[in-house]
This record gives sequence, structure tokens and C-alpha cells, in this order.
Amino acid sequence: MTASNSTLNQTSTMNDIEQFESGNSLWHDAWVRLRKNKLALVSLFVLIFIGVICLLTPWIAPYGYEQQDLALGASAPSAAHWFGTDTLGRDLLTRVMYGGRVSLAVGLIATAVALTIGVTWGAIAGYTGGRVDAIMMRLVDIIYALPFMIFIVLLMVVFGRSLLLLFLAIGAVEWLTMARIVRGQVQTIRQLEFVEAAISIGLSKAAIIRRHIIPNALGPVIVYTTLTIPNVMLLEAFLSFLGLGIQPPESSWGVLIANGVESMEEYPWLLIFPGLALSIVLFSLNFLGDGLRDALDVRASKD
Repeated sequence: MTASNSTLNQTSTMNDIEQFESGNSLWHDAWVRLRKNKLALVSLFVLIFIGVICLLTPWIAPYGYEQQDLALGASAPSAAHWFGTDTLGRDLLTRVMYGGRVSLAVGLIATAVALTIGVTWGAIAGYTGGRVDAIMMRLVDIIYALPFMIFIVLLMVVFGRSLLLLFLAIGAVEWLTMARIVRGQVQTIRQLEFVEAAISIGLSKAAIIRRHIIPNALGPVIVYTTLTIPNVMLLEAFLSFLGLGIQPPESSWGVLIANGVESMEEYPWLLIFPGLALSIVLFSLNFLGDGLRDALDVRASKD
């Protein structure tokens, strides 16, 4: 009986040690807290669903992208055309699906450009400090002072209108806040013990920034990224509304909304459906960003 109890105690002790050694990472704890936020979780699934639909659009769209029926003209939603048709007789559901591909691509790619520039710039400035930090952040302040809309318009006038230039132009003005956020995080992280240990064993500044600084600053970066994507999508929609964004025959939610505004009194569905699609994505991204902010809050893990 004593031997059996001793064996059980040893087994229990070994399990406790293994559980202690394995522990729970910050990302595991963040996922557990995120799952408790029902609104953020629903928003995540909505975004995944819309993303999959837009990705599969060429194979599941009910009509061709440029397929016209001039005799039909602008018709209200029906069994044949769930979202109705536009003034050229094109199926609006199909155009909303294709427009979603462009709008989401602009949001993701332009945000990736802003993320790459902002994280790199902020990490170097924050870790190096001194005169280098002062010069780099003064450049950020100078660019901040420029009207970003005029900056984008000048880029597109000088280099011409193209989808790739639109990605780069929007990303080139959205990285500034990211750089400031990362710089503040890096200035805090560089004073921690594990960074001093990395310095003591002779790691280069580039290696310390890449292996230790940036990975530990990813929490706020991820949260701000989810908030940058809707800002970028709204900026693209605004540029398209002004005629400076996506050009025909391509379309985006911003272009569809701009077209819908012109005939909203006669054909309100041309504005309602693309506006609803854009609103759902923007709300979902904001709710997900709020959920990630709470989930990645280190103080929440101590409660």
C-alpha cells in the first residue's frame, strides 16, 4: 500500500514538473482570453468567411465580371440577381464579390508595406537612441506635417495611376504611427535583463533587434495592424470616390459606393449592398482589434 502511494506521488510530481516546464506561452494565454470575447471571435469568423468568399470569387460568382444585359438595365434585387443589377445590367453581387478582392488586397498589402517600414524604422530608432533616434523621429515628424492626401495625389500624378502604386502610396503614409508605437515599445524592452544578457554574449545590434526586440514588441503591433487595415480600406474608398483610386474596368467597394451615390435616389440598392459589405468588414476588424488589445494585455494575465 505504501509502495503504491509512493508511486502515485512520484507520478503526480512528474506530471506537475512537466506541466510547470511546459507552462503557457503569452500567445496561448492570449488565445484563451480571445476565445472568451464572443464579439471578437464572431468578427474573426466573419472576416475569414468573407476572405474565403472573395478568394473563391472567380469560381463561385453567379455571372461574369463584365457580363452586361443592357436591355435589363438597373433592376431591383430578385431571385436571378440577389443584389440587383447596375445601370449597365451587370450583376451587383458579382461586382461586390470582385470588388471585395480588390479592397481586401489594398488593405492587406498596403498595411504590410506600412508594417514593414514602420516596424523596421521604429525598432532601429528606439534601440539605437541618441542622435540617430532624434534624426529619424524628426523625419517622421516632418512627414507627419505634410498633408498625406496631397502626398498620395502627387505620387499618382507623377508616376501614373496603377494598382501597385496605390498599394505603395497608401502604405508610404500609414507607417508613421506604427514607427512611433514600435519605438516606444523598443525603448522599454531594451532595458530588460534578457537584452542585457544578449549584449553581454556579443550579439550584434541587428541580431538583437531581429531575435529579441521585434518579437517582444509584436503584441501592440498586431493590435494596431488590425486597426490600420480598416483605415487603409477607407482611404482607398475615399480615393476611389474622388476618382483617384481603382480605375475601370476594375472595381472596389469604394468605386461601387461612388457609383451608387450618383444614383442612390433612383436605385438605392447600388449604394446599400457595397456599403453594407464595407461596413461589415470595418466593424469586424475594429471589434477584432479591441479583442486582441484586451487579449494581449499582459496585466490581464495577472488577474
